[in-house]
Amino acid sequence: MCSYNPALVAALVRAGAGSPGQVSRNAGIGICYMGQFLEQTAVMPSAEGTWAAEIHRGWRIGSVANGGYVLALVGRALSAALSQPDPLSINAFYLAPCELGPVQIAVESLSETRSTHFASADLRQNGQLKLRATAAYTNLDKLSGPDWSNVTPPDVPPFDTVAGLAASHLEIHQRVDLRLVHGHKVFSEGSTDGSGEFIAWLAHRDGTAPDPIDLLMFADILPPPVFTIYGAYGWAPTVELTVQVRRKPAAGPLLARHATKHVSHGVAETDTEIWDCEGHLVSIARQTYKLRMPKTDP
Repeated sequence: MCSYNPALVAALVRAGAGSPGQVSRNAGIGICYMGQFLEQTAVMPSAEGTWAAEIHRGWRIGSVANGGYVLALVGRALSAALSQPDPLSINAFYLAPCELGPVQIAVESLSETRSTHFASADLRQNGQLKLRATAAYTNLDKLSGPDWSNVTPPDVPPFDTVAGLAASHLEIHQRVDLRLVHGHKVFSEGSTDGSGEFIAWLAHRDGTAPDPIDLLMFADILPPPVFTIYGAYGWAPTVELTVQVRRKPAAGPLLARHATKHVSHGVAETDTEIWDCEGHLVSIARQTYKLRMPKTDP
């Protein structure tokens, strides 16, 4: 297990050891393999209260960076800046899409208790505000109290027995192993079932274990559930995304249920539940998005 040390990364960059992503492979104690996601969400301090990061190839949908990946950059900066290490809840508004290249993340502490640190963060690219987030951070290892749920994980075949997406044209699927259990016929056969739901196994293709920041990305990795209603075409840009993290995931693939119940005048919501490979609920999320359907001739 590797610990990410942004201060050490910054010192190594200033010493000419390479970019933040390159030197992060050796950050912390000793040398360790950190995986593509951790490397490509690396942040380093650039000024007081501001962190520098870079949007890398491999995490885009078309020419636009995936919203969950962008949120993970913000989550990494918050984790480095605050007194508590882990996201408990983070809410983001997407003001404009992000492209490849450097970004700056300004973090402002709002309030702090013994177990929770509240903050806001603005992500800018080329001077333009792209994302604004508010967050509550805690130490997930120190949470205690009762557990209860009336929802169980979907009953699905094991990860190793489910086929991945065949010949996906999306760049991000080079990084994320997405194996649809429910809703796959939208892509394999072009047929819809009207369920408004995808169920899938998720994992990093390089085999690295997920951590709490990874959950911010995985919460936004599945296709819009409206594809099971209208077909896999059009565009569904995210307006707002909230992710709650309930515990650190066990090493292994994640199981996600991604469902839409309402579409109103082209606006939809999606609720996402994510369980780890041991059946523990590790994250819940909700996002608001607008449907952009192709225009048809009258």
